[in-house]
Amino acid sequence: MLVRSFGVTFSWNLSALPNSEAWDQLVYAIRGVLTVKTEAATWVVPPHRAVWIPAGVRYCLQVSGQTALRTVYLRRNARAGRSPTFDRARCAVVSVSPLLRELIVRTVNIGALQANLAPHRRMAGLIQDELQSAGTVPLQLPYPKSERALNFAGVIDGNLGESLDISCALTHCGSSRRTMERLFQAETGMSLGQWVRRRKLLSGLESLLKGETTGAVAFKLGYNGPSAFIAMFKKELGATPGAYLSEGDKIPSRQLQD
Repeated sequence: MLVRSFGVTFSWNLSALPNSEAWDQLVYAIRGVLTVKTEAATWVVPPHRAVWIPAGVRYCLQVSGQTALRTVYLRRNARAGRSPTFDRARCAVVSVSPLLRELIVRTVNIGALQANLAPHRRMAGLIQDELQSAGTVPLQLPYPKSERALNFAGVIDGNLGESLDISCALTHCGSSRRTMERLFQAETGMSLGQWVRRRKLLSGLESLLKGETTGAVAFKLGYNGPSAFIAMFKKELGATPGAYLSEGDKIPSRQLQD
């Protein structure tokens, strides 16, 4: 067997999809809001993206509303010849091209791609080719590990709806800016400012995907107005919220089935 698949439509949190130490997973939601959490980070995944989960990584899923998942499993040692554009040993949110979307949906409709069938071998090869060129998207929020850094992250999490200054959060945690910057850089690879922006970005993206307006989201996250939130969103993802979210509408779905 070259590729396995799993498709499900549900309206509740699913702790994890069927897993195996020998299979990597590409988890793709053709509808709904999908949040993937591991011990190391959190990812918010829009419908026109997918999350790559290496074999053996433990994770849980959170969804809002009715969500339709279409997941493909690839053997861990199945690698194309040229270097991929992302590290397959790590979780990542990857872009889904129109062709990759159709291949995922078609594979789930079939059930599994068998090595002894030429059409299946060609489809599996196309999936690998599309993954080789798939770009990644900065939609992950890495977690710090030390107690002081986790306390700071908790203060930020609990005050996303307020204009909480970083210095106030540091005072609450009893830490200097220099010390906390050093901890976050070492443990997450991000500065404090970058981490806080990414935390607000993911929270805002999740709210937008649920149908909330940009103005409402900006207010909820403590911004002075929609323009400030839009500027942050564009700086992080390279597009305004409206342009970014409408990108998924451009992907055809001729084979979409529940």
